[in-house]
Amino acid sequence: MSETTAIVIGGGVAGLATAALLGRENYKVTLVERLDSVGGRSGEETIDGYRFDTGPSWYLMPDAFDRFFALFGKRTEDLLDLVDLAPAYRLFPENDEPVDVFSGRKEAIALFDSIEPGAGASLANYLDSAADAYDMAVEHFLYTTFSSALPFLSAPLRRRARDLARLLTVPLDKFVDSRFSDTRLRQILQYPAVFLSSHPQRTPSLYHLMSHTDLVQGVKYPQGGFAAVVNALAGLAEDNGVDIRLGADVNAITYSGDRATGVRLVGGEQITADIVVSAADLHFTETRLLPPSKRSYDEKWFGARDPGLGTVLVMLGIDTKLSQLAHHNLLFSEDWDSDFDAVFDGPVASRPLDASRSIYVSMPSATDPSTAPPGCENLFMLVPVPAAADFGHGDLYQAESSPAVAAVAHAAVDQLAQWCGIEDLREHITVMRTLGPSDFAERYRAWSGGSIGPAHTLRQSAFLRGRNVSKKLRNLYYAGATTVPGVGVPMCLISAENVLTRVLEPRS
Repeated sequence: MSETTAIVIGGGVAGLATAALLGRENYKVTLVERLDSVGGRSGEETIDGYRFDTGPSWYLMPDAFDRFFALFGKRTEDLLDLVDLAPAYRLFPENDEPVDVFSGRKEAIALFDSIEPGAGASLANYLDSAADAYDMAVEHFLYTTFSSALPFLSAPLRRRARDLARLLTVPLDKFVDSRFSDTRLRQILQYPAVFLSSHPQRTPSLYHLMSHTDLVQGVKYPQGGFAAVVNALAGLAEDNGVDIRLGADVNAITYSGDRATGVRLVGGEQITADIVVSAADLHFTETRLLPPSKRSYDEKWFGARDPGLGTVLVMLGIDTKLSQLAHHNLLFSEDWDSDFDAVFDGPVASRPLDASRSIYVSMPSATDPSTAPPGCENLFMLVPVPAAADFGHGDLYQAESSPAVAAVAHAAVDQLAQWCGIEDLREHITVMRTLGPSDFAERYRAWSGGSIGPAHTLRQSAFLRGRNVSKKLRNLYYAGATTVPGVGVPMCLISAENVLTRVLEPRS
C-alpha cells in the first residue's frame, strides 16, 4: 500500500506543528520553507553576541502548549525550560510612577485595590468572568473546525446565548471602563487587544478572557527565547519523519479538477502530494499561489477586512545593565486612544507617527543571560504603526532603514530613555537594528505588512474569520495566524490540531 503524502507550505510555528501532527499520523510529509531557517515570524538573529527574538516574546496560554506536546507523549518541561516571571511585567504610565504587575489572582486584586480603592472586588468579578469566557472559548470556539453548526446549538451555549451576545457586541474598552476608573487599570485590562492585533474599541469584550491568561495563568519565559519553542517543534517534526526543505520558494499550488496535486517551486520543480496545507499568509496563498477560479477568498473579500497591526521592531544591544527595566515593560501614554487611532485609522498632523506613544519593550537578558554578552542587556522594542506594505523597511535585512522606520525607531528610543529614567541610554547602544512593515510584507509575505495577523474584530472572530479548508480544492487546507482560530503562537498550535481534525474527518 502506498504512503499518503502531504506538503506543508511555510516553516513557521503553524507549519512545523501541522507537519509534525501529520507525520505522527504516518503521512509522508514534505515541508517547504522559502527562507534558510525555520520559525517564520518567530525568528532569531545574533549580532555581536546579542541574540534577538524577532517576533513573539510573551509566553501565554500554557495549557495550549501542554496539550499540543502531550499529543506526542511529551510534557512541556521535557522540551522547554520555563521560568515564571516576577513581576509579570512593569508598567510605565506617562507622567506617573512605574507599577509592577505580578501574576496571581490575589496579587492582582491587591494591586488594583492599592491603586483604586474598591477596584479589587471589581477585578475579582472581572477575573471570574474572564475565566468563564476562557473556558467557553476553549471548549466551543478554539478547538473546532466550524464544519458544522451543531456544536453551537448545544444546550450549554443556548443557555448562554444572551451573555454571549453581550460579550460579542459590547467592545472591550466599554466593558472595562464601566468597571474601573483609573486610567492605569483600564490600560492593563485593555492592552491585551494588541496581542489580538486589534483596537480596544473594535475588540469584542469576549476577549477579556485574555486577562485570565496573564493575570491568573501567569507569564512565563522559555529559556532560549521563542527560538527554543521553534526548535522543539522542528524536533518533533523531524522525529516524525518530516522532510524539511529550506530555500524552497513556492510560486503555485498545482491542481487537477477540484483537487490540489502539489506545489511548483520557483525554478520549476514540482512536488506532488495527496494533500496540501498552506501555513503561509492566507492572502498570499489565495491571491498569489492560486488562479482566480480556485480562490476561496478574492481581493474584494480581503478589501473589506482589517489586516491588524503593523509594527516597527527595534533591537538594541546595550553595553551596561539596566536596573530600571523588568523582563516585560509597557509604556502607556495618557491619550492612548489617539495611539490606537493613529495606527488603525492613520496618523494626523496632531498625532504624527514619531510622537510618544504606547510601546512594548522586552529585556530578555533580565531572565536569560545567554541573550547578551556579560554585563550587557538585550532590548526588543515593539512600536505599533499602520499595517501598510509600503510603510518602509528596517535595516536588519536591508542596507539601511527607510526614513519612516528610522524616525519611529529613534523616537521610541528617546521615549524609553525619558520615561524610564535612562538618560544616557544612547551612549550605551552598541547594536541597533530595525524591522518595518515592508519587511513583513516581503520577507514573510504578510498581507498589508501586518506583523501579527488580521485583527480580532467581531467580523473576524470564530467562524467569521474564514475556513481552514478551501472551498474550491477539496484537499487544500490552511493553518496559521491568518486563519482560524486566530493570532499568536498558542493559536497557531491550535490551528495545526484543527487542520489535522479536518484532514481526518472523511476517515472518522
